[in-house]
Amino acid sequence: MTLLDLHHRHKKRLKIVDYQCYNISCNNEKSRSYSGLKKQIFVDVSELAHNDFKTGIQRVVRSILWYWLVTGVSMYRIEPVYSEVDRPGYKYAKRFTRDFLGLPSGAHIDEPITFCSGDIFIALDLQHSVIQQEVSTFSKMKLAGVELNFVVYDLLPILHPHFFETHLHELHDDWLNIICKYGRLLCISKSVAYEVKEWVAKNLPSGCKTPRIDWFHLGADIQNSLPSQLIPNDTNYNLAKISECPVFLMVATIEPRKGHGQVLDAFENLWLKGAQLNLVIAGKKGWLVEDLCHRIRNHPELHRRLFWLEGLSDEYLEKVYASSTCLIAASYGEGFGLPLIEAAQHGLPILARDIPVFREVAGEYAAYFKAQTPFELARAIQSWLVDYENATHPKSNDIKYLTWKESSAVLLNMICQRGRLS
Repeated sequence: MTLLDLHHRHKKRLKIVDYQCYNISCNNEKSRSYSGLKKQIFVDVSELAHNDFKTGIQRVVRSILWYWLVTGVSMYRIEPVYSEVDRPGYKYAKRFTRDFLGLPSGAHIDEPITFCSGDIFIALDLQHSVIQQEVSTFSKMKLAGVELNFVVYDLLPILHPHFFETHLHELHDDWLNIICKYGRLLCISKSVAYEVKEWVAKNLPSGCKTPRIDWFHLGADIQNSLPSQLIPNDTNYNLAKISECPVFLMVATIEPRKGHGQVLDAFENLWLKGAQLNLVIAGKKGWLVEDLCHRIRNHPELHRRLFWLEGLSDEYLEKVYASSTCLIAASYGEGFGLPLIEAAQHGLPILARDIPVFREVAGEYAAYFKAQTPFELARAIQSWLVDYENATHPKSNDIKYLTWKESSAVLLNMICQRGRLS
């Protein structure tokens, strides 16, 4: 059952949720007690509520939040909340939630939240500045008996600062220091949890209590992540042209750590040797890649053996996966590696850089490379092609993964159990 099916099935229920969550006053403890409302799970959506840039993190927030709101929680009331930079204090995200669920418009006011012992807070979204300014709020919540949880997507700006703008290392480091002091850290992979534990052991000031660190896996079914749906008129023509010879697909925002530059160098080496291979880059322009993007846009093989698909919808991406020969995942560091699972869902073989999180996600069902130079990567691609022609390459079909429904349930159970134990 897709999210859209779930939405239609629960329309009547949504109207009840609308009444309970948006028409009952929650401004003070007396009104909460009188109305018999459940304890609250505050879900921080500070970034998504103001700007949905369709990033990987925002896909996570949309998917998990949707399941929590639509399926409901027996012991708690789900309350999306947000804070605005330079305006301290969380507010109930009533108007955002109304629009997110597709409910009728009404006189919904985003009022300051109230909280008490037994409530739960989870920073599902990532907004460094909000976390920094809400330290006082977290202190009050903790004193009141609210369980605080923070999702950690990765430590990449700390572990690989050269791949990011200069200020992000310090910003991410400050953010991590804050959340370590106030709550439990919920990492999106075992690999990230290991990195966080190492960071805590080396950097947490003496005398500070070590935070509890847990991990879960994200969902991986695009059709159940509220996918964007837009198919350009020339899609069939483009896919036919792309598929004229073996297609290696990269699915990632173009940024330094994703390895696009090394991959393009490797393919140039192969093209010079006469290899009839296509390289498809599916992803928008990121940061610190002006020269690389200029190189791609002016490349002599662009629209011939090199294709850059910017801003494509999830629906279009599904078709690109289905038209490709191999996913090449060249990232030097990741929090999870969702494209590997999306590729597996299409039976698309995988050639991935040998990093721990890719091993965690794909195991023995992907081929791996350790390439320091473009020439080493070119050789790895050639070797993979020989295995592919002989049908001896690793098959991705048996990669195990969670659906968004399962991932959402795992995370919800994790924070609710913690709440009952306090």
